[in-house]
Amino acid sequence: MAVAFTVVFFVVKGVVYQNIDSDLSFEAEKHTEEIKIVGDSIKIKNKKEWEEREHREVQVNPVFIQILDRNGSFMDKSPNLKENELAYNSEANFGGSYNETLNSKPIRQIQLPIEQDGKIKGFIVAAMPLESSLMVLLNLRNILFFVYLVLLASLYFISKYIAGRSIIPVQIVTETTNRITKNNLNERVALPQNKDELFDLSSGINALLQRIENAIERERQFTSDASHELRTPLATLKGTLEVLIRKPREQSEYEDKIKFSLTEIDRMTATIEQLLLLARLDTNSKQKNKASISLTTIIDEILSRHKNQITKKKLSIDFKNETVNDTSVPQYFSNLILENIIGNAIKYAKDATKIHISITQLDSETICKVQDEGIGIKNEDLDNLFNHFFRSDALNHKTISGNGLGLSIAKKAADAIDANIEVESTLNVGTTFTVYF
Repeated sequence: MAVAFTVVFFVVKGVVYQNIDSDLSFEAEKHTEEIKIVGDSIKIKNKKEWEEREHREVQVNPVFIQILDRNGSFMDKSPNLKENELAYNSEANFGGSYNETLNSKPIRQIQLPIEQDGKIKGFIVAAMPLESSLMVLLNLRNILFFVYLVLLASLYFISKYIAGRSIIPVQIVTETTNRITKNNLNERVALPQNKDELFDLSSGINALLQRIENAIERERQFTSDASHELRTPLATLKGTLEVLIRKPREQSEYEDKIKFSLTEIDRMTATIEQLLLLARLDTNSKQKNKASISLTTIIDEILSRHKNQITKKKLSIDFKNETVNDTSVPQYFSNLILENIIGNAIKYAKDATKIHISITQLDSETICKVQDEGIGIKNEDLDNLFNHFFRSDALNHKTISGNGLGLSIAKKAADAIDANIEVESTLNVGTTFTVYF
């Protein structure tokens, strides 16, 4: 603003001086035609008429004319100069405007050479009062300075007000984040109405809080699940070992109890591994293992791993691949999904029945369907099927091992690769799982 006002002042000053210089040049050239040269003498023609004209006219900004010889000595002057003389400037012999004083008053002066036959005979000096122009420039300077101070003060208070209003959302964010602790992570920062930088900051803080809340929730879930699932086998192990040490027993009895204890330890180990796997599977994270593999290969490998159980239960596998091209899927997560689904189909299938596995293609989706002829699931249990440790009608199937974590793992693995799992079941008829990759 200071630079702009300074430029305005000097532009106006330049225009004022330019107009004065233009008028002076015009007057000097006009009066050049009113002089006569006689030898080395230069005089003003019709000086009496000039004097009479000055008496008749009211001159607001009079023009003073003075004639000098080539050495700068006085030759003649306009009547309005009276006893005063204009100063000679040897540096302006070939034209040029400059400021001078006349009777201690500022004037603007121009000095032009008078030529005859290509030789300089003398100089004509024209001058105009500069007092009114300087007064205008002084007033302009004072006005600009006053306006500058007023605008500066106004901008200060306006900026202070705007800054105060602008910092309110930041204060709200600060107050909200200071209130948030581990016990109330569900509180969120209020989003501003305008989608500006503060909106992005608030959204980022809320997203960070959501990730922290999810992490702590997973930690709580893991602790709860571990304590829930490990309490019973640990109590069983403790009771078995306490019974063993009460009195001496036969070697065979020791061996039976030790084998039973090892079985419980293996079951706890498998449970802990599954719980750790559930804790690592973050539904909001991008899949880390991007390696792909043929869906047919995954199913063949899973069936090979369960070959002994399939043979023991005398199951037959009906595997159909109806896709034209072999379909590739994410290896790690797809294996987790199908391992649990096919493993459950084998586990809950009735002896000497058939398991149907098919792969089809629908637009851009690959569909894998696993259907068993097993014990089925109650309709009211279907909504809870993917919850941790949920087992449908577990009391009536005590002989079937499991801890209810397999389908939870399958669901989280499906979420990690944006796959979808659907289930249909009829009690005592069978269950069908459909996975959309």
